[in-house]
Amino acid sequence: MTRVKSGVQTKQRHKKVLKDARGYFGSKHRLYKSAKEQLMHSRVYAYRDRRQNKREFRKLWITRINAACRMNDISYSKFINGLNKAGVEINRKMLSEIAINDMDAFKELVEISKKGEVKEVKVVKETTKISKDTKPETKKEEKKSLSSMTVAELRELAKSKKIEGYSTMKKAELLEALK
Repeated sequence: MTRVKSGVQTKQRHKKVLKDARGYFGSKHRLYKSAKEQLMHSRVYAYRDRRQNKREFRKLWITRINAACRMNDISYSKFINGLNKAGVEINRKMLSEIAINDMDAFKELVEISKKGEVKEVKVVKETTKISKDTKPETKKEEKKSLSSMTVAELRELAKSKKIEGYSTMKKAELLEALK
């Protein structure tokens, strides 16, 4: 069997690595070993930073929206909550752009958000009744309809009514089981 040399492939691989390492400082663009090591690190940083970049932009958008909300006498959390309750589906990037470029439109969104907020419903508690055999029981009478309750509240209600499998049910399933 004849001997196969790998010099051509090695030379091509080295040229490819050194070509990718152009612009690096010192020996990192001249020597294959250090260039390859630097490229490995660079690719890890690039992978990580593509994800961090998304986080940084979201933080920036939220900061801009918060500043615009404060100028309109509302907090960021109440603004977003009001928009969600009003059924306005707009992402934070667009909200940020509107806050920067069109304050009148942003004020309209703030008004929609304020109207969309539902005021909290008070929970009335009955007095606890203590009997000799049982522990004290408290009954909560809520002035909410089932559809306006959160999933956690629905699960508690299902637990108290002893409905099986309530912990894995979704909101729609919980509503049907409770009716």
